[in-house]
Amino acid sequence: MENTVEATDEPILPAKLAKIEEPVTKIEPSKKSHGSNVVLVSKKQRGNPVLKFVKNVTVEYDDVVPDYVFSPKVCAMYLSLKYHQLHPDYIHERLKLLKNAYQLRVLLVMVDVQDPDHSLKLLTRICILADLTLMLAWSPEDAARIIETYKIYENKPPDLIMERTDTNPQQKLINALTSVRSVNKTDAMTLLTTFGTLEGILKATPTSLSLCPGFGSQKAQRLHKVLHDTFLRDSSTK
Repeated sequence: MENTVEATDEPILPAKLAKIEEPVTKIEPSKKSHGSNVVLVSKKQRGNPVLKFVKNVTVEYDDVVPDYVFSPKVCAMYLSLKYHQLHPDYIHERLKLLKNAYQLRVLLVMVDVQDPDHSLKLLTRICILADLTLMLAWSPEDAARIIETYKIYENKPPDLIMERTDTNPQQKLINALTSVRSVNKTDAMTLLTTFGTLEGILKATPTSLSLCPGFGSQKAQRLHKVLHDTFLRDSSTK
């Protein structure tokens, strides 16, 4: 596991980025079988505190180039931002060893510095050039959840994690009302119970709205304004 010592960032040189894209040969996959619930972990990751929080999948250590292998086509590399600031060449050397193996390549970054913006911008650029998916974690627990999720959803259909559209008219109305700032689901249910329909809510005055439980004058005024604002801009104001 990497050391965690503060250091300043260094700019990425074009020569370093060029190394990432040079022609390479294919890496032979690990001979170990990728079980339905098994994540292959590089032996170099022994001692990484992230692994203490990996509970929902099985970890097996192996001599693999990436830090984590979820399947023959999916892998992840782990990088502490503190370590990256001390050793900016480390990620380039890792990518040089990884070559063009794996279809989905994840760079799992532990954000463990006070001001990560500059370093993350540089890493984002590297990820774009090296065809990596950048995932950020702010604690070992976060990183462990990301590792587990990649494995658990490895063979799941995409619609399993897609947002579902509600078909119930009342639920659609609740969703619309809660899109107004400070109006929550309880407020939306209160409005429907009090006024019965959307038409009733639209006809209510700010004073009537403010009398609903959980509503004050400010929330009532805001809701009334949103419900009665025009959707089209007046062309005469251009």
